[in-house]
Amino acid sequence: MKRYALFLYALLLAAAVRAATPKPQPLYIVNGKETTEIRSIPPEDIENVEMLPADEETIARYGQRAAHGVMLITLRYDRPAAFPADSTFGSYIARQVRWDESEPTARVVLRYKITPEGEIVVQQELESTDNRLKRRVLKAVAEAPRWRPAQKNGAPVESEGVLSIQLPEGRRMPRQAELVIR
Repeated sequence: MKRYALFLYALLLAAAVRAATPKPQPLYIVNGKETTEIRSIPPEDIENVEMLPADEETIARYGQRAAHGVMLITLRYDRPAAFPADSTFGSYIARQVRWDESEPTARVVLRYKITPEGEIVVQQELESTDNRLKRRVLKAVAEAPRWRPAQKNGAPVESEGVLSIQLPEGRRMPRQAELVIR
């Protein structure tokens, strides 16, 4: 019985050590530059991903850092679009829209594109719980300052984004009415 308990303890200890050991990561190269973190890259910004094996050719080209392979990631642009205000685009629009605390909580979600000239164009309404808020948000978007467009190889390119506005800020959306049939 002691042997069985000791064996089980050793097995659990080995499993814990294996779980605590970090898995080897490949060398990440994003748009030709080495990086250690790719979790912050939005998936919609990725144009192409190529995985190179950890063979002699790859190690000769990239050095010993490529011992676990190389992941080449090409983004749709070299520099993302930037909003010129001192805050994010969403908070800027929320400040421009007049929506009293007495108004019901409402949300508007829009998909937009930023043209190479820096203009913002609403492409699609993804969600709107109140038409008054939608009209006010669309007006604020139309009056917003131009963006600094995304760039690829030194030239401005089109990019996309999603705007989500929920007002009054800090309040939760009311729960949708549901019909339950039993």
